[in-house]
Amino acid sequence: MLGRSANGIFWLFRYLERAENVARLVEAGFRMALTRAASDASDEWRSVIVTLGLQAAYEAKYGDDYNGTQVYNFVLRDRDNPGNVLAIVEQARHNARMVRTGITREVWEAVNESWMILKHELGRSVTDTRVGSVLGIIRSQSTLVRGAMEGTMLRNDIYYFARAGSFIERADNTARILDVKYYVLLPSVSYVGTSLDNVQWENVLRAVAGDRAYRWLNAGRMEARGIAEFLMLDDRFPRSLAFCYAQLRDYLDRLGEEYGARLDTHRIVAETHDSLQSQTIECVFDKGLHQTIGQFIARNNALAQQIQRDYRFID
Repeated sequence: MLGRSANGIFWLFRYLERAENVARLVEAGFRMALTRAASDASDEWRSVIVTLGLQAAYEAKYGDDYNGTQVYNFVLRDRDNPGNVLAIVEQARHNARMVRTGITREVWEAVNESWMILKHELGRSVTDTRVGSVLGIIRSQSTLVRGAMEGTMLRNDIYYFARAGSFIERADNTARILDVKYYVLLPSVSYVGTSLDNVQWENVLRAVAGDRAYRWLNAGRMEARGIAEFLMLDDRFPRSLAFCYAQLRDYLDRLGEEYGARLDTHRIVAETHDSLQSQTIECVFDKGLHQTIGQFIARNNALAQQIQRDYRFID
């Protein structure tokens, strides 16, 4: 496959995964804000902006006013935010059009339909009464594209690049949510172990669609160490770091077999996956959750860049 086409496929599915992740994070922030007094709700919205890496851009426009309506409109549709969800989905559509010959008709139609629906929904301001339905539409459209891909695409290098893009993005999202929880979401160490702390951790799980799975495995017990272990090291959960890297390693190994070459990409993914498999949550907390997650995010970014170099995404 030409590097330009591989790049289009890789980023098409990164963008689609990103749009869904942003919607889930905003929904978690919205739920959390509803449980807090009006004066405290701004902390929850600030955590959403910080997690998305948009603090500087947001404060350039609104200062320190973290109002819910402002935040989710900024994240979902504001032209002053080039990374808004509508722009992300539009970029995904652009990539899908560029690689039309590499994807099935069903995948193209699902991507195109998603863009048209979201263009309509986000063409006007999102209010408190509409935000839930809009976020639900973003999630459902992402699911439709993923279903079209799983049901119609040949398992070849095109599919492997698509899945690699999805899991690179998903791992980054889970890591950032965990990191920000420890440094922004909790207002004070005095709240650790309280009902407020537990509700916040529950919303972290909701942001990655993991609340029911975690409760099922842990008899409903909410505990920071257990949740961190679940999101980082439990390879049964499809949004955990360990699961994402098991999948990445598998799909990148298949690419290596397809092209008959082992590259630096394969070394990086193997080292990162082995590191996750060898760690215990006790080691993570002894070392420091923030430090461990920071190192993981750096490795994940390095892997994404190495994939682009090894497979000549950029001429």
